[in-house]
Amino acid sequence: MTKSKAFHHIALGAAVGLMLQACGIPEMTTKKENTQLPSNFRPELTQPANSAKVKWKDFFEDRNLLKLIDIAVVNNKEINIMMQRISVAQNEIQARRGAYLPFVSIGSGVGADKVGKYTRNGVVEDNLPLANGGFPAVLGDYQFGLSSSWEVDIWKKLRNATQVAVFDYMASSEGKNFLLTNLVAEVAHSYYELVTLDNQLDNLEKNIAIQQNGLNIVKQLQLFARSNTLAIKRYEAEVAKNKSKIYEIKQQITVTENRVNYLLGRTPAPIQRSTADFMELKPKLINTGIPSQLLQNRPDLRQAELELKAANLNIAVARANFYPSLNIKAGVGFDAFAMRYLVNTPESLAASLAGDLVAPLVNKNAIIAEYKNANAMQVQAAFEYEQSIIKAYTEVLNQISNIDNLAKNYQLKKTQVDSLVKSIDISTQLFKSARADYLDVLLTQRDALDAKRELIDTKQKQINAMVDLYKSLGGGWQS
Repeated sequence: MTKSKAFHHIALGAAVGLMLQACGIPEMTTKKENTQLPSNFRPELTQPANSAKVKWKDFFEDRNLLKLIDIAVVNNKEINIMMQRISVAQNEIQARRGAYLPFVSIGSGVGADKVGKYTRNGVVEDNLPLANGGFPAVLGDYQFGLSSSWEVDIWKKLRNATQVAVFDYMASSEGKNFLLTNLVAEVAHSYYELVTLDNQLDNLEKNIAIQQNGLNIVKQLQLFARSNTLAIKRYEAEVAKNKSKIYEIKQQITVTENRVNYLLGRTPAPIQRSTADFMELKPKLINTGIPSQLLQNRPDLRQAELELKAANLNIAVARANFYPSLNIKAGVGFDAFAMRYLVNTPESLAASLAGDLVAPLVNKNAIIAEYKNANAMQVQAAFEYEQSIIKAYTEVLNQISNIDNLAKNYQLKKTQVDSLVKSIDISTQLFKSARADYLDVLLTQRDALDAKRELIDTKQKQINAMVDLYKSLGGGWQS
């Protein structure tokens, strides 16, 4: 057989092998993600400006809060753990890149061999004349040289696997950004919760002072037989009840301070905060932009998109397992039966070159299952991406509505508080002139306390809604 005919036979065999492999690949259906979103969040919200692009250092104005966030971004343990995961993903890229390059190693070996006299090799050695009279009883084997192996990436399996590692690394980075967004929002929430508790404590202490004053009035009126012991006891009970709430609020302050310190990655320490002007604080006006900007601004959506890209490529990697793989091995070095001959050239020079073209033929259950899993994971990743988009859009809508309703709620509650504060003075004067019962005064004071507490809580909800809308739009990770 001529060389040309031999080559044609090899090529024909390879083609038949490829056809057989192709016939063994199951048909699978992938999913194309749907990223369509409405053109706007509301008809009146069509401005392209987007507050998500504002850095958190520019978004928040409270200096004490900015200092806390700055510490948390650097020192938070969860962020630092995530950074190590990113480092692992980056190292995986280096490992995958090395897989499709030739492996070259250097080594040496020593061995000895004694064959039986009545074996094939023994008979050959006895009858083979040598210059020194015959083979030694024990034949040495000394080797030193380079060896190389290389899997030729015919089907881009290894390069696609490397790109998968790149996408995984980028997704990990986006995961860190999403974690950072949540961290900034959580620190802000906890900080404003502390400020709210401070205001609740101040409101409670002022109300106790008012009730204590009322108690003193009732005691004085009893001296003139214009009040009775029942009124005094009811006032004393109300004062004691509200004083007990002071310690409840102080415990909540302690817990919240410790939560802030935990987010900052440190042991408990006092938290500096600005409390005095909380009730005058106006929530910042936020530009929502258009819904399609969520795909670029929200780190969790970019993470889901990158995970989907990795899943798409994993299908190509799994499909390549059905095709033949070409491995080339080569070596060059010195080989001799005695150490004194090891570096003799050219007599001791040795070289080898071999190639393997191997494809799975029987029992391909494992690679079929891996291929099906890759397809299933691609469909799963597509659904998760779509779900993340819907969730992000819904979160923004909820916070837009929440901000509007809280603004109206706050104005009505403020009117209620103003009226009740005025009614305290009116009821007290009426009680002094015997034109109102002590219960009217007591209930008015109680209603005013409850209304002021609800007003403070509503202010906190307004600030939290502002922070949540900023986070929902994708803000908070830019440093």
